[in-house]
Amino acid sequence: MFEVGFTEIILILGIALLVLGPERLPKLAADLGRWAGRARSMARQLKTQLEQEANYDPLRDAPKPAPAAPPPPPPAPSEKVAAEPDETDASKST
Repeated sequence: MFEVGFTEIILILGIALLVLGPERLPKLAADLGRWAGRARSMARQLKTQLEQEANYDPLRDAPKPAPAAPPPPPPAPSEKVAAEPDETDASKST
């Protein structure tokens, strides 16, 4: 598409030096560097936000309902069971 080689960059810097002069060129270079840093930072933040939105899953992030209480234990069998006569008791009575 549009490629800028080393010679083109040198030519642009030479023209900028002639037009702006040696006094204003360092300040302009510092301003351009600061702007480029801010642009990179904003692009990085935008990329991070887009990735977060793309990976957002509302079902995964929703609060989970509390687990249901366990069912009550079944009632214990009554312990009042009729005592069965022992075989030894039967032999004593005869």
